[in-house]
Amino acid sequence: MCWLIFQSLSFNISLATTLTGLYNGDISSLEIKWGKAMRTEEQQGLLYTAFSYFLWGILPIYWKFLNHVPSDEILANRIFWAFWFMVLVLLVTKRWNHFTKLIKDSLVNKKQLFALVLASLLISINWFVYIFAVNTNQMVEASLGYYINPLVSVLLGVFILKESLSKPQMISFALATIGVLILTISYGQFPWIAITLALSFGLYGLAKKMIKVESDIGLTLETLTVAPIAFGYMVYLMVQGSQSLFSVSIGTDILLVCAGAVTAIPLLFFAKGAQRIPLYMVGFLQYIAPTITLILGIFVYDEVFTFTHMISFLFIWSALTIFTGSRIVDARKRRKQLQKLSA
Repeated sequence: MCWLIFQSLSFNISLATTLTGLYNGDISSLEIKWGKAMRTEEQQGLLYTAFSYFLWGILPIYWKFLNHVPSDEILANRIFWAFWFMVLVLLVTKRWNHFTKLIKDSLVNKKQLFALVLASLLISINWFVYIFAVNTNQMVEASLGYYINPLVSVLLGVFILKESLSKPQMISFALATIGVLILTISYGQFPWIAITLALSFGLYGLAKKMIKVESDIGLTLETLTVAPIAFGYMVYLMVQGSQSLFSVSIGTDILLVCAGAVTAIPLLFFAKGAQRIPLYMVGFLQYIAPTITLILGIFVYDEVFTFTHMISFLFIWSALTIFTGSRIVDARKRRKQLQKLSA
């Protein structure tokens, strides 16, 4: 088993080395540029973005502390307290006026209002399934969902936005499909957690394209949209006498209330970092989170990871290598074209 995990970690390290070198020419030149640019804005963006994905990767540890609380109640508290935390953030950063203006615009623009409601529902589904997966010891499958999410997002673009697929993307989809089929056959059932996480987040990304707002205001709007439902459910639980908030322990209360901050803080770091680095780099760094989740599931929480899992994940990692590599090559070509035009 240890050998299998070592191989998977080695695969991810070699993936990072190969893809980074592919974009910049060679590893030695990258190291020189890295050393000279330690204090540049791009380096800061890289650190902020990587840290945000690191926080998302270790988030299961937080939910595990709440495994005595039903997933639906955790979700309700997460939404409700995230909204109030973001209200505080907007007030402190003096962006409240931007928020209220966008609310007025959304009420007038029916298309934007629809996208906002859709995005709110989709991210709520995603959060619920992820919390459920973590607290029912299915973190390995949850990590699979976020590994295949970039591929699902492109596939959604093909069917909904009528975008075309390149040959490397077609090969990536074929390999990923084989990987998912292997898991389906070995499980004896469809990996619904992984697919639901990938689809809900992919559709959420499409809905967000219709809203086009900064992430802090976007999260506040999304949580505002579903906060009344979340609060209503919390009140219902209290009336039924089955709520965990303010009835189990002070520790549980603190964890449930702080779920809002835990939700928002990684997003704020991501927003601060993503705007400072190229899109291809953001796409590559996103694999940090599912890799950490996978490692936690296997080593910390003793989830099953068989040889069949390894074969399936190797197909998916191979698909991601080709997919991400093709995007980096495309980015490199675009950069050269821009350099020629500006020369």
